Amino acid sequence: MIYDTLDVAIDDRIASLTFNRPKVLNAFDPTLIEETMRAMSALAADAEVAAIVVRGAGRAFSAGFDLKAGAATAGQRGPHEWRKALEADFDFIMQFWDCPKPTIAAVHGHCIGGAFELSLACDVTVAAQSTKFGAPEVKFGSGAVALLLPWIAGPKAAKELLLTGNDQLTADRALALGIVNHVVPDGEETGRALALARAMANAAPDAVRLTKLAINRTLDAMGLRAALKSALELDIFIEASGGAERAEFDRLRREQGLGAALAWRDRRRDGERKS
Repeated sequence: MIYDTLDVAIDDRIASLTFNRPKVLNAFDPTLIEETMRAMSALAADAEVAAIVVRGAGRAFSAGFDLKAGAATAGQRGPHEWRKALEADFDFIMQFWDCPKPTIAAVHGHCIGGAFELSLACDVTVAAQSTKFGAPEVKFGSGAVALLLPWIAGPKAAKELLLTGNDQLTADRALALGIVNHVVPDGEETGRALALARAMANAAPDAVRLTKLAINRTLDAMGLRAALKSALELDIFIEASGGAERAEFDRLRREQGLGAALAWRDRRRDGERKS
């Protein structure tokens, strides 16, 4: 298959899926989301693929969902439109969790917002030393699409990160919280991820697939899937209800561009710190 926003390669039963929008830090726009869904479906069905490594081209793994892509219509969407959009975003993230084959994220640069959630959805995450993680959604009136963080890092860490909108979480702290499996020197994250993928590919494929399924079913039995769906309902409400901060952010984004909206957000944050 030929893609506009991805590079997909298969070597020795390991698939590498690379987000390829480096000029916008691999932000997830509708085309990338659709192409990733198509590519992951094909890789999951390919008997010659035993494991999947996902990474980003250029300076970052990904800056998350592309805020520019929905800027024109953000203020005009009602609950039905938000439900359709956010359920699609949820499925985009959770396909890495639900994939019958192991998924390994090799992250570097920025891994923010929806990209942070996607890295959590992967079975294993390897981070370059200088990677910055985080979920800044509350800063502009949004919420998490796939609320995996409490299940991965625990409620205390999740509340601290999500309620402050921290997007400067270091790789070392992410490792301490269990958000990533390994931290390696910059430039070595893909090599370590491929080594892990090869180790998984060398194991019995049915045993790997069923063991991953058993682990996921254990978490489902503990309530993970129901909790994620409940959190998604609240995120739909957050997005549809708007609010003064969200309205101003969206207005600036439409009229002056994303940079102006982010600058306004940062000025508000700096003002709150000084006060």
